[in-house]
Amino acid sequence: MHIDIRSLFQNPPLDTKVVVKGWVRNRRGNAYVTFISLNDGSTIHNLQIVAEAQDFAEQLIKQCTVGACLEVRGWFVKSQGKEQPFEVKAQEILILGHADAEKYPIQPKPHSFEFLREQAHLRMRTTTFGAVFRVRHHLAFAIHKFFNDRGFFYLHSPIITASDAEGAGELFKVTTLNLENPPRTAEGKIDFKQDFFGKEANLTVSGQLEAELAALALGKVYTFGPTFRAENSNTTRHLAEFWMIEPEMAFYDIHDNMNLAEEFLKYLIQYALTHCPDDLAFLDKRYAEEENKKKKEERSEMGLLEKLNFVLEHQFERLTYTEAIQILLDSPAHKKKKFQYEVAWGIDLQSEHERYLVEKYFKKPVILTNYPRKIKAFYMKQNEGEDVGKETVRAMDILFPGVGEIVGGSQREENYEKLLTRMKEVGINPEAMWWYLETRLFGTAPHSGFGLGFERLIQFVTGMNNIRDVIPFPRTPQNIEF
Repeated sequence: MHIDIRSLFQNPPLDTKVVVKGWVRNRRGNAYVTFISLNDGSTIHNLQIVAEAQDFAEQLIKQCTVGACLEVRGWFVKSQGKEQPFEVKAQEILILGHADAEKYPIQPKPHSFEFLREQAHLRMRTTTFGAVFRVRHHLAFAIHKFFNDRGFFYLHSPIITASDAEGAGELFKVTTLNLENPPRTAEGKIDFKQDFFGKEANLTVSGQLEAELAALALGKVYTFGPTFRAENSNTTRHLAEFWMIEPEMAFYDIHDNMNLAEEFLKYLIQYALTHCPDDLAFLDKRYAEEENKKKKEERSEMGLLEKLNFVLEHQFERLTYTEAIQILLDSPAHKKKKFQYEVAWGIDLQSEHERYLVEKYFKKPVILTNYPRKIKAFYMKQNEGEDVGKETVRAMDILFPGVGEIVGGSQREENYEKLLTRMKEVGINPEAMWWYLETRLFGTAPHSGFGLGFERLIQFVTGMNNIRDVIPFPRTPQNIEF
């Protein structure tokens, strides 16, 4: 039975026979000996295979090209070279899968991330992407562990839904109708009553609303699943398919919500640092190299590991949106007109504003609360006793260095009349959301929740600049090849 390379490095069975399997990352040598770098994906480290020419046919060694898959049997020993601690002196090599050396696209040389996105079926074999997706796994596991250990219940919210949680309207439609000749009503509109569900359906943009229903029965729940936005955006921060973590908690107010979110983020970052030290050390070095390529004024002031520890070492600063606006108005950046976007009460803060607060002013992560009602979602609890035009809601956004907003949440509006009025204000049909409204009639309770975009988190933890490089098969406009 073969053994993972990761296990060999963790508990080295020196001077014993082993069986290893993996893919060739590199090959070098001379007429007397060949050195093969083998990697099986279990660790960032390659295992050196030493093949003496006298023990193997020349034709076999020639077939051990980059990309080929091998099974190797031999002695696991201390390496005589300085580049690696251990190696396997091969006694038998079996080629499990050949790779055409001239056609295999992932060669041992630098490749652009743009090129590797075109090779998404192979890019996980590279050092960088192997590291990113191992970190992704550990963060996913940590999310479930965090909530399970704190008495939360995992809810599978629907992927196909008739509601638009945000009221944004950027939806992927789901239908079984004949698109070439759909049934129509007397008015000439498509007759969705004849569709599979008897009404319009779409892919979900959020599991929040369903999670609220569950929280008002089970107390504390969370969803963790794919969500979809039909937003025609090609930025480094947007995907059409992405994963969201959305906890909802009965009897939590906005302060409880903030406390949980801060604890959650610190837990996840610490978990990654503890369980992915080698991958993060490599990504830290890669991040530094990428930063050095930028203009001096565009470079981050902190390295990757420095940013992660920065979050762990500081208690998050908490202030209101109104206080933040005043800080921005008083800032040298605003007075010298260095902000690209305007600063005024009522605006939706831009990344440059958020990063100024985190990186320049407070020099720590920030939680902003009490945003203007007009720029926030309909379900957020309204603050009382405020001046007309200055109404706010109990929203909270958590801002991180380098990325700006990473978490968004709020205390939810539990008052039936206020929620109904707000839904009408933003153009949401109350009849279509009767089930959501009824929870405010039958045993309503204060409750809160937040959302964390999984890929945004992975971007922060790995230092990857483009969100397309932290999900295995990115879905973006005009891109669904893999």
